[in-house]
Amino acid sequence: MKLFTRKPTPIECQKVVEIVTAYLEDALPARDRRRLEAHLAACPHCSGYLDQIRETIALTGSFEAEDLSLEALEDLTGIFRAWAADRA
Repeated sequence: MKLFTRKPTPIECQKVVEIVTAYLEDALPARDRRRLEAHLAACPHCSGYLDQIRETIALTGSFEAEDLSLEALEDLTGIFRAWAADRA
């Protein structure tokens, strides 16, 4: 008797952009991590994007919200809100 296993639903490139931070922080559930890694193995554009994000992190280091000026924090918050509104 052969058991059938469902192949995981492929991840689209846009979803990679949305979850790459969680991936790098090792915060994705195992199933999503496997799906993302399968996508990265087959998509040179997304694997290149991941490399760019890793390089950006390496060059900028890390900082906390408290490290930003109030103006910079407000600017970044505005950019995020505009992005989120466009997605809705």
